[in-house]
Amino acid sequence: MEKLLKPLGCEVRGVDLKTENRPENQGIVSGDRHVEISRWFGELESTFYKHPKSPHPDVFRVSNDKNEGCTNVGRSGWHIDGTFQPAPFSYSLYHMESVPKEGHTLFIPLTELIESLDKDTYDTWNKAWMVSDRRSSLVHPLIYSHPQTGKPVLCFHLGMTTGFIWNYKLPSEATASHEEYEALLKSIDSKINQDNGKYIYVHKWEPGDFIISDNLAVGHFAHSSTQAPRSEVGLRVLHRTTIKGTTPPKK
Repeated sequence: MEKLLKPLGCEVRGVDLKTENRPENQGIVSGDRHVEISRWFGELESTFYKHPKSPHPDVFRVSNDKNEGCTNVGRSGWHIDGTFQPAPFSYSLYHMESVPKEGHTLFIPLTELIESLDKDTYDTWNKAWMVSDRRSSLVHPLIYSHPQTGKPVLCFHLGMTTGFIWNYKLPSEATASHEEYEALLKSIDSKINQDNGKYIYVHKWEPGDFIISDNLAVGHFAHSSTQAPRSEVGLRVLHRTTIKGTTPPKK
């Protein structure tokens, strides 16, 4: 059974990813199985810290308890995963091993966000290239075409961008001033949250949830409650894998 989550995707029930049987709730998916499922979508690429309690070297384990997983992950700003790579990750696959009382993940469909922009805002975003704060300051276009669908998407990380360049590699190329940099970050965040977040999907985790996300088409952000103390909301443990990107963002 599936339920559409317009305009983001759909919720599928009745599939047990552990065994491919069909009970309503599949429970916990092992690290080995998580990795096996991930390989359906391509080659895994693991660039993150290996927590001692991770169930597999390619599974990133995050938590609200530093003894159980990496903390404060995904809290620095709205983003896609892997903007510090020449080609950002193509897919991210999430599984909640331990569900707390609170600890939601927020998602935003990037094409719909871009299509909602007024002309002046679109023109400003469209001439901007982000400069990553990692790996020799890689430069990516802020707006570019998704390599599979051809639809406009964003390459962005509001917490891991050190600057912007206008009209990169064109005669009119210029480095954004600090004021322009701050204004563009604010503009992106403001448009994501426009109209009380009408484009935002808030995922409230349930036991057994397994999310397969097109990382290039969907931005995300960890709600502040993901770091609520274990003593107040219970233990939160999320497992994530990432699939290697194959196409660098380009205009």
